[in-house]
Amino acid sequence: MPTPSTTHSVPSSLAPSMEGKARSLAIIGGGAAGFFLAINAKELLPSLHVTIFEQQDRPLKKVEISGGGRCNCTNTFAQVTDLGQVYPRGSKLLKRLFKQFGPKDAYRWFEEHGVPLVVQSDECIFPEAQDSHAIIDCFLYEARRHSIEVKTRAKVTDAEILFDHYDYVAVTTGGISRSSLLTPTYGRNTPITPLAPSLFTFNIKDETLHELMGTVVEHAIVSIPSTKFRVQDPLLITHWGMSGPAVLKLSSHAATHLAANNYRSPILVNWTGETNADTVLSHLTDLLAASSGKLIDNIHAFHLQSRLWIYLLNKSQLQGRRCREIGKKGLNRLVNILTNDLYHIDSRCQYKEEFVTCGGVDLSSVDKATLESKLRPGLFFAGEVLDIDGVTGGFNFQAAWTTAYAVAKAIADREIINHSE
Repeated sequence: MPTPSTTHSVPSSLAPSMEGKARSLAIIGGGAAGFFLAINAKELLPSLHVTIFEQQDRPLKKVEISGGGRCNCTNTFAQVTDLGQVYPRGSKLLKRLFKQFGPKDAYRWFEEHGVPLVVQSDECIFPEAQDSHAIIDCFLYEARRHSIEVKTRAKVTDAEILFDHYDYVAVTTGGISRSSLLTPTYGRNTPITPLAPSLFTFNIKDETLHELMGTVVEHAIVSIPSTKFRVQDPLLITHWGMSGPAVLKLSSHAATHLAANNYRSPILVNWTGETNADTVLSHLTDLLAASSGKLIDNIHAFHLQSRLWIYLLNKSQLQGRRCREIGKKGLNRLVNILTNDLYHIDSRCQYKEEFVTCGGVDLSSVDKATLESKLRPGLFFAGEVLDIDGVTGGFNFQAAWTTAYAVAKAIADREIINHSE
């Protein structure tokens, strides 16, 4: 297999290895979307010659590390009432595309291609093997079976040059970096919406908080004051600040807001999971009355772990007091700490496994049904390169499968129509 070097022209190594005048597709990016597009394009149109260009030494590296190496490949969506809940950007487009290939289709596709799946209690779906290599091995096997050409260490810096040898070009390079915008990899003049990281954890400079590392609050509510950004989900306290699904989802929904503020922002935490402060006040009043002779340190409220409870009591200046000694002002302070505990984000944590790009190819520049560029016929986009991103839980992979299938079907349908004319 030839290994092309990085270039701005088309050397012979970028040309498809085929005989005759078979129609051809070049895919830039050998990740999840790229392989899924290639395999489905060949299944829908076996005569199509497909070549994947991957700049790394081997493909599917991001799939390998996803989900802690287990690959959370999709979600049942059973708890999703509005796609906007899980796709801060791109939900309207995906709602349309899900009609031709949605989560149930993805589940069936993997099972039919030899990858048994299991559904967790949180509706996340993983390979039964609990190993991302189940997905990778499936893709590599199908690529070989369908004679899909995979060229590694093949960096394509200009999508346009591939049209000298290919009838169609699809860009599936994943998240766009700022440096990559210096080259027309995504097609010349393709509009790109502002870029920002998404799905990251928060650095909070609070040494006392850090001592609670490992503490999980199952139904915490995290929000950013004076905005509509608010999420309820498990929260994890870490040695650097806060993490867990609640924080990751908040970072996703507020990605552009946080980027505009240089990742410095106040954050409010409701530790109780109760949205009504009066309910919290009533519960605490009854609890204190029933335990009047006890130290407030020793009562259990809202299923909070004892060391977190002590930490919050200390912030409320109530630690060490007996329940009967807690006056109205003290009770109000405690309610406020429990429901509106203020912290300050100092920066974002940069872990690759938590990184997703907010922004990408502007959705107004592509056909909503085929994902073909409106500016360059024959140029398609799929996966995270588009301005589509989801929260944690298998939603980003589902967007990759859905958009990749849409492109594969659009190309196959066009070829079938052209051949019949």
